[in-house]
Amino acid sequence: MSEQTSHKLPWLTKVIYGSGDWSMAAFNTIRQFFYAIFLTDVVGLDPRLASFAALMGVLWDAVNDPLIGMLSDKVQSRWGRRRPFLLLFAVPFGLGFVLLWWAPSWQNQILLMIHVMLTYMISDTLQTLVVVPFHALTPEVTSDYDERTQLTAYRMFFNLVASLATAVSAPMMVDAALAAGNTAQQGYMLVAAIFGSSAILPYLAIFFVVRERETTDHPSQGITFRKTLRTAWENIPFRYAAALYMLNWVAFDLMSNMLPFFLTYWIASGDLLATFAPLNMPLESVVLGAVLVVALALLPFWTWLSGRIGKRVAYIISMTLGVILFFAMFTVQPGQITFGLILSILIGISASAAHVLPDAIFPDVIDWDELRVGFRHEGVYYGAKNFLRKLTGAIAIFIALQVLGWLGYQAPPEGATQFSQPLAALWGIRILTCGLTGVILLGATATAWFYPLNRARYNRIQRLLARRQRRRLQRALRYPARSKI
Repeated sequence: MSEQTSHKLPWLTKVIYGSGDWSMAAFNTIRQFFYAIFLTDVVGLDPRLASFAALMGVLWDAVNDPLIGMLSDKVQSRWGRRRPFLLLFAVPFGLGFVLLWWAPSWQNQILLMIHVMLTYMISDTLQTLVVVPFHALTPEVTSDYDERTQLTAYRMFFNLVASLATAVSAPMMVDAALAAGNTAQQGYMLVAAIFGSSAILPYLAIFFVVRERETTDHPSQGITFRKTLRTAWENIPFRYAAALYMLNWVAFDLMSNMLPFFLTYWIASGDLLATFAPLNMPLESVVLGAVLVVALALLPFWTWLSGRIGKRVAYIISMTLGVILFFAMFTVQPGQITFGLILSILIGISASAAHVLPDAIFPDVIDWDELRVGFRHEGVYYGAKNFLRKLTGAIAIFIALQVLGWLGYQAPPEGATQFSQPLAALWGIRILTCGLTGVILLGATATAWFYPLNRARYNRIQRLLARRQRRRLQRALRYPARSKI
């Protein structure tokens, strides 16, 4: 597996593997954009309690993500190390998706907080059981530097299609439920049922179509969990990649969490059923859809540009643009829907790069680690990556809801179609959506500047790994009895 190969993946394999991001993105996008406002306006949970409930769920993930990653490294079956997880847990993952959006009718705030915490933990654990093995397949499917970017681009195509479908349709379904005299809870449950069921099929397809390449570089069964984590921490490129990945997604998760608040209570001045008149669609659907359509359309561009100038430089260019645009968004005033839409479309340029480039960078640090320690443990690295992805969401929702709670954010009464927030809460919504997001993204750009692996260094790593592999094969041929020990 270490050896650079000229073998190219079939187009169908890339498509089927990429479809796995439909499942993950449908889960994450609805949670990114709508879970915060769902907890405050539908569940009726105090924002500060809601933020603690989500944070406690992610603390549990600090345990289960690396453990499941390590477990997938050690599984041995005729189907490989990763694919059995997809077969066993695809259906439970879809059911856990629906569970996340059930709002009990309890009035006690503590009971509601416990309910949110437990459902968050259950659904996230089920997500871990499929997403970590799915991601760990990336470096096992191909070791080619540019083909990994292509494979990530296929994933991000499905990721952004799912994000577009959920971001546009979810507000429409919820608004339609309200207009028909039903509740927002019923609208959210319909959304969860549709996309939860659709999330099952891609993982089952991957199990039957995608194959892991054979490798002799499995870690020893004697490697302890603590030693594995210590080895990962000693991987310097991993530290940079993890910091970049985390800052990247904290920024975009914060923007995603706050954008419905920003659109509803600032730009639409509290009109809960605000529409974009030319299209007669909910304002949230139009703005989120515009961001994601641009992000989807530009995926080939970022794949091409990273092939020309490298992933790191392409990321720095895209995020510099993003920082400028987020600061510009702060100038949007109530009623300036067209101006806000134009800036959102431009932000989609950076959002596209944010989806593809950090994920394309990540597999390379595993090859660097293999060169250092002599074996591979993708599961642990992707367990850590999956945990970081969830942690970014928890940090974003914790910051957002804590600030809104302390600034006096109020949930609208049930059935209300017009509701205004206090001035302090409106200022908080603007600063969180635009200013803080821009500052965090600036930190991600600075981190990318110092990231140590470029194409030349990666190619050198591959040559050294190939040389080591040839020596192992020569030793095995020379001393066959010893190689079986």
